[in-house]
Amino acid sequence: MGVATAWHLAHEHGARVTVVERDPTYARASSALSACAIRQQFSTAVNIRVSQHSLQRYRDLGTYLGLADETPALGLVEPGYLYLARTEDGARVLREQVALQHSLHVPTALLTPDALASRFPWLTTHDLSLGSLGVSSSTSGEGWFDGYAALQAFRRASQRAGVVLHRAEVSHFDTTRDDGATRVLAACTRDGERIPCDTVVVTAGAWSADVAAMLDVALPVRARKRDVFDIEAVGSLPHMPLLIDPTGVWCRPEATPGRFLCGAPPRDDVDDAPLEQVDHALFGEVIWPALAHRIPMFDALRVRSTWAGYYEMNTFDHNGLVGALPGIVNAFTACGFSGHGLQQAPAVGEALATRIATGAFGALDLRALGVERIAANQPLLERNVI
Repeated sequence: MGVATAWHLAHEHGARVTVVERDPTYARASSALSACAIRQQFSTAVNIRVSQHSLQRYRDLGTYLGLADETPALGLVEPGYLYLARTEDGARVLREQVALQHSLHVPTALLTPDALASRFPWLTTHDLSLGSLGVSSSTSGEGWFDGYAALQAFRRASQRAGVVLHRAEVSHFDTTRDDGATRVLAACTRDGERIPCDTVVVTAGAWSADVAAMLDVALPVRARKRDVFDIEAVGSLPHMPLLIDPTGVWCRPEATPGRFLCGAPPRDDVDDAPLEQVDHALFGEVIWPALAHRIPMFDALRVRSTWAGYYEMNTFDHNGLVGALPGIVNAFTACGFSGHGLQQAPAVGEALATRIATGAFGALDLRALGVERIAANQPLLERNVI
């Protein structure tokens, strides 16, 4: 979110931009630790539109960023997403969501258990009521990519556009009062630097609430750990999309035959749980039984490696927060995307940069994601959070 916004501000609007980053290795950043998927199967129109826009950017990111001589190898593939429902209520939700998706030209298809069995003979379907598939083709609009490569591409393009990438940690802001509101004058770092600014943008991922609190703004964004398991099995699963089981367990293939990534929502959603403490028992007690039931080939497998990353979870409604910070005349944010931030970063960065430079979002209207909905107690609930 940060470097995408910075690049658009510098490249398209001629702004002088400094990105203050406390850890340029991104060792704990969600962008480096994500499973890096992109989809259009959302339950809200704004998320569908944002992902559609971002997908177009990711499909041709090198050219879009002007990096033709060093085109990033994103490895973008689009086999689709497959959401499965087990109950009639779950099937009803899928039908409602697909109706919305079709109204926005998303190529999803509803599949009965018989249709699922015919299309994916390796799948257990007798206990399912319905499936929703991002139609599997080279242009399904859903799949996965190398998120770290995307991050580095935006960093390189930003530097070419004149963005200064500065290693430091902000400790507080210098502010003044301006007609009853607060104006930020400078960002101050733990090393004693004072960085003057006309505008400040808070895009600190899972730690955005901590930064916003320095401006006396409360954001409902928390670091929630998600464990990812790299597994190996003997055999292949032809035309496998990213599969979301009714249990919440998800799985997708890797480029290497017989290798897969999988995960599930944590059993204990603790704020800022240490990334080093992967819940290995979650795999044995929850993930593996669900996988072995849904895909019998997974009755025999082994875990090759694990890692964990943070969702920047918006506990208010599981949707991104984009736009002006309340009570601050020159501060903005893009945070709280609850697991779908990396896939939406190009579009959000572009729209937010336009909002900052011109006063309006432009063609991609993100007012529905405005921070003011929190104070108004008007949640925009996103059902499809994995």
